[in-house]
Amino acid sequence: MVLARVANFFTNGEPTQELGEESRRDVATTMDKVASRAINAAEDMAEDIEDEGRPPYLHAMLAGGLGGLTGDMLMHSLDTVKTRQQGDPHMPPKYTSMGSTYHTIWRQEGFLRGLYGGVQPAFVGSFCGTVCFFGTYEYSKRWMIDNGVAPSLAYFAAGLLGDLAAAPSYVPSEVLKTRLQLQGRYNNPYFNSGYNYRSTTDAVRKIVRQEGFGALFHGYKATLWRDLPFSALQFTFYEKERDLAKSYVGSNNIGLLLEIATAASAGGAAGVITTPLDVVKTRIQTQLPELPEASKYPSKSATPTTSSSKHTSTSRVTTTHTSHNRPISTSSPSTTLKAHGAATLDTSSVYTGLKIIYKTEGIAGWFRGVGPRFVWTSVQSGTMLVLYQTLLRHFEQHPLVRTDEGL
Repeated sequence: MVLARVANFFTNGEPTQELGEESRRDVATTMDKVASRAINAAEDMAEDIEDEGRPPYLHAMLAGGLGGLTGDMLMHSLDTVKTRQQGDPHMPPKYTSMGSTYHTIWRQEGFLRGLYGGVQPAFVGSFCGTVCFFGTYEYSKRWMIDNGVAPSLAYFAAGLLGDLAAAPSYVPSEVLKTRLQLQGRYNNPYFNSGYNYRSTTDAVRKIVRQEGFGALFHGYKATLWRDLPFSALQFTFYEKERDLAKSYVGSNNIGLLLEIATAASAGGAAGVITTPLDVVKTRIQTQLPELPEASKYPSKSATPTTSSSKHTSTSRVTTTHTSHNRPISTSSPSTTLKAHGAATLDTSSVYTGLKIIYKTEGIAGWFRGVGPRFVWTSVQSGTMLVLYQTLLRHFEQHPLVRTDEGL
């Protein structure tokens, strides 16, 4: 259709069959030139968009760190509510619905000590983790694409590698964060969590002294099982959606609405798909039986009885080091407080846990709490990635480094 209109333009609307042989050759030559120029223009536009999508590594790492930090801080109170619901050791549970838990923590413990308990390690871990992630992600993605790897596969593999690089700094901060979130204020008169740390530094010192350095990496394997596929899927969806949006708009700047839509939908979709891994991770960390393990280590439970009254829960912390059965989760908001009839997972194997849940609860058990997880991952991903792109454009106008330095 387009070529026919071009032909009519150069023939003044006369049918091409009425033209002479030489005229038809001229028209064909002209049309070939027009098509070639259009192809070259499209290739130049694609190269310009690709160049715009390759900021200096320092820009990408800093923008990613600040974006991830902002998203995590924005959702920290929701994460605290989730942690209280999942880690509540009382029967019947004190914390049930999300709204009630919010109100109770706010009224009894306040904002900073209650809803934003554990924010210091979360702050450090979030920034360091996302800086490592985006640096590794951008480098590995570019290397694979430049070496002929299909873009979709490059995005997926780069997401895996990015999260793998971020985990060593992310997991210890998560352990500290969730313990302080579960504890709330020091000497908390409203909730006995089993933990009682004066500060983040005091928590690190006591955990290392009483449980060993390895306790800071509790749940490392389960965290990787959930976070690696989540990040891989999230950035595969995000990059492909942005590619479509950039092709539609014709520019790397796709506008705020499309930025929000692509970022939030990518995070939400990845969150829904990986919900079974999140559920089994949470169950492994919160539902291991305590009585059999306690009977195996009677001396451990007897030793801390001489501790002072304000550390009456030390025996439970010491037992954690031995049996890893403390009801605590370092997962993102996914499952609310478990139904008391849910199967207990006496295993550390993610695959075995998935089989047990499926046999006892069916597919519904795999997707327990998928709604809160969808909301959390959508908002967090939307905030992080929209701010990431906004900061990249800011750094492009006010560069921290020169683009040709390749940093």
